[in-house]
Amino acid sequence: MSLRIDIAGLRPERIAVVPSPLAELGMALHALSEPGHHPGLQGWVTGVTARLDPHLADRMCEADFLWRTTFSDLFLPCAGVPGRTALPGATLAEDLDLLDKLTDEQFVDGALEFTCALPYGLPGPGALADAGMRRLALERAATRGPRQLHFSERLLADPPRIRAWLRQFLEDCDEAFFAETWARLRHQLAADARHKTDLLRRKGLAEALAAVSPAVALDEAAACVTVDKLNEGRTATRDGGLLLVPTSLGRPHLMVLHRHAWQPVLHYPVASPDPVAPASVEQLALRMTALSHPVRMRLCRSLARSAFTTGELARVHGMTPPEISRHLSVLKKAGLLTTRRRGRYVLHQLDVPVVARLGSDFLEGVLR
Repeated sequence: MSLRIDIAGLRPERIAVVPSPLAELGMALHALSEPGHHPGLQGWVTGVTARLDPHLADRMCEADFLWRTTFSDLFLPCAGVPGRTALPGATLAEDLDLLDKLTDEQFVDGALEFTCALPYGLPGPGALADAGMRRLALERAATRGPRQLHFSERLLADPPRIRAWLRQFLEDCDEAFFAETWARLRHQLAADARHKTDLLRRKGLAEALAAVSPAVALDEAAACVTVDKLNEGRTATRDGGLLLVPTSLGRPHLMVLHRHAWQPVLHYPVASPDPVAPASVEQLALRMTALSHPVRMRLCRSLARSAFTTGELARVHGMTPPEISRHLSVLKKAGLLTTRRRGRYVLHQLDVPVVARLGSDFLEGVLR
């Protein structure tokens, strides 16, 4: 499974790496709503929550479906501006001005994306223009509870009013906590953007994408960027550009904006202090499958304690050496074993650090 961006005909000058204050505010709201996704931000979340005005906290809950799941494309409005080459604003006010440039149809479809599961990567009627889609949107909103149904009804009945409400809410968040956070983070994000831009100029797109994440790869022959994720989708730059937007608060999310007719965007976390590359989706599936077999679980119990030969494991577990070899082969293919030779014997042992990372690798894989 993966997301693919067709970049056939993309000119180098139309690839940009630019931080976005509005996108980072979206990730801030997401982290406040789902702190479990971001254990490294516990201190920041606790500090902001403790001093948050109760009225603002209530308003934050009113439309939290825009950022709780991950965040809405509305936080990257530059991608929806006609021409598909617009860049994020240098300030939050400039980014919000770009949000104002979206049509009501774009705004409503973006706002209903997660709650109502409307068509995303394909062309089709929106909830404002099509009565059937409107009815479906409200039915799906109702399953999320009365608060989200009420907000969706207001959104569909009077988009300009909700747009004004959202802009005022985001400006109030900026005053309450985000301006201070952005002042601290913007230098790190700007430095990362300069580094990636320099890689683009000196070494090309493949090197820059490799620096973005091991989960992103360029197939130059096919003129396609592939992002290793647990969902599928396709988009294309066509006559527009490709935008890379770094985030500090967004780790571990690596998101791809691939909405139909919008500029493709890679929204990626800046470099982690952890030097270990995240497991690919394929590796993750192999490891979980390998560990799901009861015999291999028992073998892991032995191999976690010491190194064993195939013959020793056969005697300990009452199995034949060929049976043990088949199970060891599965574990080795999944990258869960280390092997070393001692004389004429081959010793196998569980790679404990890899297994210890499996929980965080799984969480990162499903959140990526």
